[in-house]
Amino acid sequence: MVPSRIAGCPFPGGPLGRTSQTGSGPVGRGRLAPLPAKLYVVHGSHPCNTVAKALELKGIAFRKVEIPPPGQVVAVRLMFPGRTVPAIRFEDGRKLQGSRAILAELDRLVPEPALLPADPAAAARVLEAERWGDEVLQPLARRILWPTLRDNASAAPSFGEGGQLPLPGAMLRASMPLIARLEIRINQATPAAVAADFAALPDYLARLDDWIADGTLGGGSPNRADLQIAPSIALLMTMQDLRDRIAARPCGRLADRHFTVGGHIPAGAIAPELLPA
Repeated sequence: MVPSRIAGCPFPGGPLGRTSQTGSGPVGRGRLAPLPAKLYVVHGSHPCNTVAKALELKGIAFRKVEIPPPGQVVAVRLMFPGRTVPAIRFEDGRKLQGSRAILAELDRLVPEPALLPADPAAAARVLEAERWGDEVLQPLARRILWPTLRDNASAAPSFGEGGQLPLPGAMLRASMPLIARLEIRINQATPAAVAADFAALPDYLARLDDWIADGTLGGGSPNRADLQIAPSIALLMTMQDLRDRIAARPCGRLADRHFTVGGHIPAGAIAPELLPA
């Protein structure tokens, strides 16, 4: 499968709500006609990447509306019940937020390709992995990334590549410490929380490799757990210190198989005592 080309992390600037048209391939046998949708995202957000990839797989045409961080906290709340992205508005006016809820609805609207196995027991394992990826791995990736970007603002321009709101590199570097501090506060990325995340990471990676070994993840066609988990691992691997420790593992190969993520923080950015063995 050709991986999606999705840039890694969001930046502010430019007109709020700038859009781009994104289409999928032709509708295949047994599939419904594309349902126009408007997807509100923060550029490079891993759960937003999850939903964008699912829309492409389902052949659903959509417009992407980028909101610069941390502006989503206010802007999305004006249009949706909650403040989070991804958020989607279908042509008939229905609105949904959150990657798990959106993927479930996409499976209902366009059954093929299915994002869950037909076997009930296998589907239950995929749903549990999806839940874990959403509730545990997704926030961990945010908590690790934002302090690292705060301390390595020179890497900011690489994360802005491919976005709809391009800014000069100098502006990105200058604005990153403030953006990162706000995101650290929003995501409660305290030093203690980040240290705990790094300590937990080896066991989490082993869990993912085990899920790949037993077929819960990594099948021929991506399922809901693959789409939920792979973008978080891809985001972690934008940090070279972590890529060196993850890329060769089954979960690293899974992430690279489905997502090519922009952004790069050079080796040496993460304190050695925090890094997994």
